[in-house]
Amino acid sequence: MITTTSPNIEGKQIIEYKQIVFGEVITGVNFMKDIGAGLRNFFGGRSGGYENELIKAREDAIFEMEERAKKLGANAIIGVDIDYEVLGADNGMLMVTASGTAVIIEVLDY
Repeated sequence: MITTTSPNIEGKQIIEYKQIVFGEVITGVNFMKDIGAGLRNFFGGRSGGYENELIKAREDAIFEMEERAKKLGANAIIGVDIDYEVLGADNGMLMVTASGTAVIIEVLDY
């Protein structure tokens, strides 16, 4: 599955547009990560716990989007966009949404 932020795939012809596909992940950030991030916020530095959580949520959202495209018979997704939101009364939830257009591109066998 080719997944790209661009509106086309160089050297490939889009032969069919399927539909917009999405992948959504909502994950909670645990108490220990909050404590570590708070200390890093005060003293400076990067928050490895939050970064790892963000990476995992983004990868999961992209994977879910690709799985939905495969179910439509697509072999590529173009125009991918990834959005991040913080949710919950205490902003303790992270939502990552990946979206793009599922398409079928030509596959040449040589």
